[in-house]
Amino acid sequence: MTQAAVQLGGDRGQEQPQRSAWRRAVRWESGLVVLVLAIGILGTTISSSFLSSGNIFYVCLNSGEVAIMALPMTLIIISGEIDLSVASTLGLSSAVLGVLWSKGWPMPAIFVAVAVVGILAGGLNAVLVTRLGLPSLAVTIGTLTLYRGIALILLGPNTIANFPASYTSIGINSIFHTDLSWSAGCFIVLAVIFGVVLHATPFGRSVYAMGLSPEAAQFAGIRVRRVKTILFIVSGLVCSFAGVLYTFRLATAVQDNGLGLELDVVAIALVGGVSIFGGKGTIPGVVLSVLAFAGIQNALFLSNFNQEATGVVIDSLLLLSVFVPNMAALTGRARRRIVGTRTARTGRTALKEWP
Repeated sequence: MTQAAVQLGGDRGQEQPQRSAWRRAVRWESGLVVLVLAIGILGTTISSSFLSSGNIFYVCLNSGEVAIMALPMTLIIISGEIDLSVASTLGLSSAVLGVLWSKGWPMPAIFVAVAVVGILAGGLNAVLVTRLGLPSLAVTIGTLTLYRGIALILLGPNTIANFPASYTSIGINSIFHTDLSWSAGCFIVLAVIFGVVLHATPFGRSVYAMGLSPEAAQFAGIRVRRVKTILFIVSGLVCSFAGVLYTFRLATAVQDNGLGLELDVVAIALVGGVSIFGGKGTIPGVVLSVLAFAGIQNALFLSNFNQEATGVVIDSLLLLSVFVPNMAALTGRARRRIVGTRTARTGRTALKEWP
């Protein structure tokens, strides 16, 4: 067999898993499209105002910051890591914004300072994960508490609410001639950027390769530590930007801004088809997941559903998003265990009966 034929066979072997992965992604996204349409029908059945311009603006306004934070989370999970400190970074950025404004800083300088805080927060996660080799789950649980604690030290029980109306109007005004909030508009722009980076650049292919096999990616020449460092820093920067939008939307900076939003961010990514084990996921799937989550929450709100029980619905979707894509693998593991157990029992029985 010639070298060209061997090379051709290798290329085809590499293309086959990629094609099957994309087919699974397309099937998952098709299911999300059906889910979004079903939620739209359910919402209009519950309330005639579900698709009204005012309600669409409210839905976009209420979910904009969470949707923005879900974008860098998507890339981090695909790379085989996770960042549970996203909401705490948002809260820390909000606290820094409020403290600096209360001290008389000009707003442009505050924006630069908040961006630096986000970069440092993401950089600390990156150093602990990529340089010290610590698991990202444990690291970001620790920094989740750390960043929230720093926000508490900065603001304490104080509330900063005297921001200029020119900035707080972001939270109550829509983008010109549309029903979209400013946070939703920012999400759309960022989703396009993240989508292009993930699906159409060598950097995005490196992220997928790391999630599938960090060792193979390392041997292939991918600078795994550098790529993961960039992902965590970008996550910190984007979350600090979300913190600014969140603060202006509420016109208030308090130490517990964004408390608990990290679970919503993770849930959106996983329901969007991102594998918790890494190596799989698409930005279009996450965008559809954002629409599904926002629609479900709003439909439950319009139906006077017990808001304290809304988390049950969200958590159920989170569990399904983890179980369903991996059902085949889990079933295969269970079968192998059963076969292995039966084989071991048969072997022990044979030894006992051996004369």
